[in-house]
Amino acid sequence: DANASNRSEKMNLFIFGLGYSATSFVNLVAQDIVKNGGFVAATTRSQEKAEVIIAKGLRAHIFDGTKAGDATMLEDLAQATHIVTSISPPVDENEGDPVLAHHLKDIQASNNLEWIGYYSTVGVYGDHDGAWVDEHAELKPVSARSIARVSAEKEWMVLGESMNVPVALIRLAGIYGPGRNGFVNFKTGRARRIIKPGQVFNRIHVEDIAAITESAARLKLGGVFNGADDEPAPPQDVVEYAANKMGVPVPPDIPFEEANLSPMGRSFYGETKRVGNSRLKDALKLTLKYPTYRDAFDALWASNTWDQTPDLKAIEQ
Repeated sequence: DANASNRSEKMNLFIFGLGYSATSFVNLVAQDIVKNGGFVAATTRSQEKAEVIIAKGLRAHIFDGTKAGDATMLEDLAQATHIVTSISPPVDENEGDPVLAHHLKDIQASNNLEWIGYYSTVGVYGDHDGAWVDEHAELKPVSARSIARVSAEKEWMVLGESMNVPVALIRLAGIYGPGRNGFVNFKTGRARRIIKPGQVFNRIHVEDIAAITESAARLKLGGVFNGADDEPAPPQDVVEYAANKMGVPVPPDIPFEEANLSPMGRSFYGETKRVGNSRLKDALKLTLKYPTYRDAFDALWASNTWDQTPDLKAIEQ
């Protein structure tokens, strides 16, 4: 690669969709990036959120997935060495990935891009009857959401191959952390113990998502990474652990058939698998901070900030 020798370790990071997971990643890396002379730019849907991002010392652009961003956004995108995208594809329309629908040519035109990270979902594996799946497992998406994800993953991989830029597909399990966890479900009155025999889910703490993204970005590694913990567990066990930790009564068992779930909720229970994460450990040499939900719940409960969603950190100049 002729460009390789010209590439510095300076990182210009562009985030499409500064949501919960991407914010955790930005909080981990932004200070170092800016200290080394790079920038962090992120898209958001509202002017209000954009002003918050700018006030923290980062660059912000409005992009809602329905039309292309403005000229200043294109300038930052052209300078980006690393892109992370967390915008999910629309489910109903056959429009493909919203970023690539509007900015495929802009990204293709970049001479600076060195790595792309795409936040996907373990839903792309579909139902494996509780069997273990790793990064090479067959994709058997069931829900419309997961089918759209598989299509978007392919679009990003094709783009990366055409540019000779590594694309990391980070397939995330159930995301939780401060502000989004079993304790919050009790606080808001939403905690339920739904029992479906044989059902297990993996989870992933938002701080571990940040660490996975940071490692893959710095190493410029592509391919699939399962962002999942070490212990797929029945959901009712997680609810019970949270109740015991809080010292509140364990909710009664609700058989799955009687649970009156939303169509989206039902779709989660329509597939079960145990997600292996060996590539995190082998390729990224990563040790999860929260390998099980118990580790995370113990830390969350001790923190006294378990019900507060973390804000974007300010860059200290």
